[in-house]
Amino acid sequence: MKRFLALFACFIFMVVPSFAKETKEVNLVDDIALQKHISDIGLKLLNANQIDVRMIFVYKDNESKIKLEPGLMKRQIFVYDQTLQFASNDDELAAYIAREISKSAESYSGGFRGFVTSFQVKAAPKKYERFFDKRAVDFMVKAGYNPLGMITYLNKSQPQKRYDTISRHNLTSKRLANIYEYIYIKHPYYLKNNEYIENEAYQNFLLTSIENRKKLHEKIKSGSTKAVKYE
Repeated sequence: MKRFLALFACFIFMVVPSFAKETKEVNLVDDIALQKHISDIGLKLLNANQIDVRMIFVYKDNESKIKLEPGLMKRQIFVYDQTLQFASNDDELAAYIAREISKSAESYSGGFRGFVTSFQVKAAPKKYERFFDKRAVDFMVKAGYNPLGMITYLNKSQPQKRYDTISRHNLTSKRLANIYEYIYIKHPYYLKNNEYIENEAYQNFLLTSIENRKKLHEKIKSGSTKAVKYE
């Protein structure tokens, strides 16, 4: 029995390191492929929209610690496992990256303009959140991605707070309603030829946005140009 245990221990000693090495190599190959895919989407968004600033797109797992010198964070867009778990397709991954590009592009505003822009964003964060969302939709469309992926991605990844009165961010329901309105008015093709109509996340959005979409339709019917107060 002792001899058997000794032989078994030797077998484990030899096999486990080999298995661990093989697993590590497989994971590395997967990480390299994922990094390339993320970079390809990010660069496609930059090039298609003629965004003539340098940004890099970096895949990191959730446990990675990032140390950057001041000013570089906004010029490196990180995609974490936590982000990827909500992205079911390239549209949704492009939605996240396009939104980050939209926000990060402001870091290239230099001199007095940069100071003013930074002050404006901090002074009216909800207004600029809507602006960054809408610009990200345009980035997606120009690069050939379906902007409804922005709705499904946010619907899955962003929780709903009770209130946004004292928050620097809009309620997720308001963000989704504003994005839907923007697509409805500026990019109606994607709603008329809705590839997401059977998507569960999109169906959930329709279910939870009935009142907000009713307000939008009433605004359009009346010809009003006032902003809709979504809930």
